[in-house]
Amino acid sequence: MPSHLFSPFRLRGLELANRIVVSPMAQYVAEEGCAGPWHLVHLGNMSISGAGLLIIEATAVERDARLSPGDLGLWSDENEAALAPIIAFCRKHGAACIGLQLQHAGRKGSVTVAWEKQRHIPRDQGGWPVRSSDGIPYPGLALPTALDRAMIAQLVQSYGAAARRADRLGIDLIEIHSAHGYLLHNFLSPLSNQRQDEYGGDREGRMRFVLEVFQAVRETWPGHKPIGVRISASDWTEGGWTLDDSVALAQRLKALGCDYITASSGGAVPEQRIAIGPGYQVPFAERIRREAGIATMAVGLITEPRQAEAILASASADLIALGRGMLYNPRWPWHAAEELGEEAFYPPPYERAHPSMRRGDFFKIARQS
Repeated sequence: MPSHLFSPFRLRGLELANRIVVSPMAQYVAEEGCAGPWHLVHLGNMSISGAGLLIIEATAVERDARLSPGDLGLWSDENEAALAPIIAFCRKHGAACIGLQLQHAGRKGSVTVAWEKQRHIPRDQGGWPVRSSDGIPYPGLALPTALDRAMIAQLVQSYGAAARRADRLGIDLIEIHSAHGYLLHNFLSPLSNQRQDEYGGDREGRMRFVLEVFQAVRETWPGHKPIGVRISASDWTEGGWTLDDSVALAQRLKALGCDYITASSGGAVPEQRIAIGPGYQVPFAERIRREAGIATMAVGLITEPRQAEAILASASADLIALGRGMLYNPRWPWHAAEELGEEAFYPPPYERAHPSMRRGDFFKIARQS
C-alpha cells in the first residue's frame, strides 16, 4: 500500500508532494536582517532534500523584533532584496514548497547568537529595546518594557507589512511563531502576562494580541495561500499555559481562517519540566487535531521514517516536521522513501545517487526526474 508519509496534502490552493516538512531553523548569520551566502547553501540544500515543504527560519518583523544580531528579517527593502535570489535558486533547483515564519523575540530579545550562549546585549554595546506583554523579565535577561496599546497596534501593522513582502517574494505559506517564550507566547502565558487591561487577565484577554496579529496577516495574505501558527501547547509547569488553552486557541484561530497548528511546547520559563522522549509532543498535535478540527504538524524527536509513518497512520497529525534531524541528515526524505518503498524528488545532478543506480537502472530514474 502507498505510504501516508509520501502522500500529497493540500492546504488551500497549495498542494504538498508529501507530508515531510523542514522546520524553520534559526541560523544566526544574517546581517541587519539580510540573508547571505550561508542561507543560499542552507536553504538551497533543504529545497532539494525531497521534503514537501521548507519553512524559512524565524524572520523578524521589525529590527527590534530580533532575538540576536544574526536573525533574519523582513522589515526592509534590503531584507526583501537579499532573500529574493535565494528563493529563486530554491525554485529553480528544488521541489519543496516554500514557507516563511514570522517572529518577534519578545522578552528574550537582544541576546548573542546561540553558540555565544545567548547572553544579554546591553543597549550601549549594540543591543536594542526589549518588549513584552508585561514588565516581567525572563530570568537572567533584560527587564522588558510592556507594550502599550499604540505599540501593539504598530506591531500588528508590522506583521501585515512583513506578510506583504513575503507575498512579493513568492512565498507559498506563512507560519506565525507563537511559541517558545517569544512575544506572542509572552501574551498567552499567565507566567509572563499579568496585565490588567484587555490584553491580559483571563484566557480570552491573553489571546487577544495573537488573534489580532493573525487577522492582520490573514487580511494581507492572499486567500489561496495558507497560514499556520506554531504554538507551545504546554508550558510544562504549574500555573502556565495548558493543552486545554491550546485547544481553545486553535478553535479560535481556525474560525479566523487558520489552516494548521504546529504543536510544539515549552520555552516560557526555565523551570519547565519537559518529559522528553521520542515523539513526546505528538499527543499535543493529536488532541488539537481531534478537538479543534484543524490540521496539525507534529514536531519533536521524530527521527525514524516508520515512526513518522505511524504518527500519520494513527491520525495523530497531518504533517511531520523535522528540524535538527534534517541538519544532521539533509537527505532524510530520500532515505525514508527508500525504506517505505516510495520515490522522492532528486535534482538532476544528483540522480546518480538514487539507489536504483546500483542496479544500473539509469533510465528509470531519468524518466522520474
